[in-house]
Amino acid sequence: MCFLNPVRSVVAAFGACVLALAGSLGVAAPARASATGSSAIGSFTYEVRGAAVKIPVGCFLTHAVEGSGKRITKQFAGADCVGVAATFSKFCNWRIDFAYADTDNKTYKTSRGATHAECEGAPLRHAAPQTLPTYGKACAKLHVNGKLRATQCHYIKK
Repeated sequence: MCFLNPVRSVVAAFGACVLALAGSLGVAAPARASATGSSAIGSFTYEVRGAAVKIPVGCFLTHAVEGSGKRITKQFAGADCVGVAATFSKFCNWRIDFAYADTDNKTYKTSRGATHAECEGAPLRHAAPQTLPTYGKACAKLHVNGKLRATQCHYIKK
């Protein structure tokens, strides 16, 4: 078994040299990347048809992005809750927007989602695949009853 460790070291060193050489020659395949993150949605109360609706602590906006370089192959965002909040939370008149900003943090595109009048415990939106014109960031924004309630972003960079 002692023989395997030196062999693995030689193979690992050889692989590192090949990668270094490829990088110095400018030969590199675009890296595939994915990211998933969540931002807490603060507790709030809003009114729907005269009734007060409370969103307690324990809900999150989760946003996932998959792709390579500036190409986004899959993107979705949704609100989810844990614990007691999962039992009682309903989001009414909700919408999820996707916003894109350049490296100077200037938003150049917003894909506004449809407003859903129905009340849902776990609203979700998917975005179509796309190629961004520039590196920067992709963000999901949750609006409930016309107010921005949470934002979650991922940096898209080389």
